[in-house]
Amino acid sequence: MHASLFLSRQSCRSAGLPNASTATLFHANAAFLAALLGLAIVIASPVVGRAQETRSGYGPYPIIPGPYNHGPDSDPIEGTPRGTVTEYELLDSVVYPGIRRRYSVYVPAQYDGSQPAALMVFQDGHAYAGPGGDFRAATVFDNLIHRGEMPITIGVFVDPGTRGELPEKRGWNPRPTNRSVEYDTVSDDYARFLQEDLLPALPKELKITENPDLRAICGMSSGGICAFMVAWSQPDSFRKVVSHIGSFVDIRGGHVVSAVVRKAEPKPLRVFLQEGANDLDNRHGNWPLANLQLANSLDYKGYDYEFVYGDGEHNGRHGGTIFPDTLRWLWRDWSEQQP
Repeated sequence: MHASLFLSRQSCRSAGLPNASTATLFHANAAFLAALLGLAIVIASPVVGRAQETRSGYGPYPIIPGPYNHGPDSDPIEGTPRGTVTEYELLDSVVYPGIRRRYSVYVPAQYDGSQPAALMVFQDGHAYAGPGGDFRAATVFDNLIHRGEMPITIGVFVDPGTRGELPEKRGWNPRPTNRSVEYDTVSDDYARFLQEDLLPALPKELKITENPDLRAICGMSSGGICAFMVAWSQPDSFRKVVSHIGSFVDIRGGHVVSAVVRKAEPKPLRVFLQEGANDLDNRHGNWPLANLQLANSLDYKGYDYEFVYGDGEHNGRHGGTIFPDTLRWLWRDWSEQQP
């Protein structure tokens, strides 16, 4: 893990501070109380109804301020083999009858079919796959696979479903009509959709591992809670999770997730959470607080997890710039697994 992007929880604990970058003292008493009681809190702004420009991170999670800029692993590197990205349509569903969607499949240049590849599934796939967005996942895959920093991995970038004809282009306009049903519902429905509808539709020549430790799932906002719920409900299928600005709030019951994690027996998951202190705060809940609560629940139960807390808003800028390091952390011991 690159120290410039991730600050360890252990270093903050050993220093007795909730925020490794705090330079002022006027929040010291509240910080001490939060650390003493193990609370995940956000100090209110003196301006009612507005967030502070930079909030202190608690948990103990250091706040990593912007600006957030992409590094070299987010751009094509000369001499690095490039994989292919092919777009497909899924025109019906067993789990969501009458719902259609597009998806694309990334196949790395190194894949030759001699042994099963790892798998990573992305929700809101159109926002992750492209070369010019926040995440640039296909390019990052090219660079990290080439250097052996992650396994040879098939990437599946699936869009939310919509009823009726598919729009002319992938994207947010028009808004996919079935997105909230699929992503925000706290159930195993979407996990079943992956197993019963999407994965069987992939090109038959692709060999994908059945080892859940080599299968990851990723999403942002409502796609983040969706990714977590897939692994939570089917840990024998997916055990690696990446959530960017995850909506662990009460859109369709997601506010209960942190409590469920805290009370349930631990599951064999590795979880990466990214959140911004200036994320949404509305009638559904407070996104930073919800993510802090989930991170604390994961910590309480002894999960293999990382929580990166910035000062960003509800977008992919921070998550996109650290995406290469996120994947390094997620796949750090991949060579120890059998495909």
